[in-house]
Amino acid sequence: MGRIGILGGTFNPPHLGHLLLAQEAHAALGLDEVRFVPAGAPPHKAVSEDPGAERRLHMVRLAVRGDDRFEVSDLEVVRPGPSYTLATLQAIDAQAPQDELYLIVGGDMAEALPGWQRPEEILEVARLAVAERGDRRERVEAALAGLGGARRVSFLDMPRVDISSREVRRRVAEGLPIRYLVPAAVADYVAAEGLYRARERVAGEAGGA
Repeated sequence: MGRIGILGGTFNPPHLGHLLLAQEAHAALGLDEVRFVPAGAPPHKAVSEDPGAERRLHMVRLAVRGDDRFEVSDLEVVRPGPSYTLATLQAIDAQAPQDELYLIVGGDMAEALPGWQRPEEILEVARLAVAERGDRRERVEAALAGLGGARRVSFLDMPRVDISSREVRRRVAEGLPIRYLVPAAVADYVAAEGLYRARERVAGEAGGA
């Protein structure tokens, strides 16, 4: 029996905050593995400035390469239709029902869990591991209090890192460096593929070539 952390998201692009969250969950919960699951088609909103699910999947693989604590699943990318969390957890559970699953989320996502598709079933399949500290924990606990399985929630302390994928994309569009915000291999891939660059800059460079 293994203890498996599931970390989903669009990872557009994956950054050091994602890796830090995975590391802290791995250590605090005694996990055998943290499995990154890039979303194929998020059910509630389109992915901003999406370079495509396959490219996002590739960037996550680059981000975790060489760290044997982390694995990457293409489950949601290859599965047609919206990427619902419950369906993903059920598929992972069916592959290895002896494993104990932990769904790793931030405080904002945990607060919103009651509005997800069949949240109580999510808490039946996996424990919830919430990266949050201080007063926000009380808000999360209050939001989840009415759900069956609300006791299957753990909280993680982690250093505060103010990095977001949106900020990384903005910096690329403005021609600013992103190294030390994302793994070096991801920064190199973004540059090589010309991802997230402002259309005006791309058009201008093409015109001057």
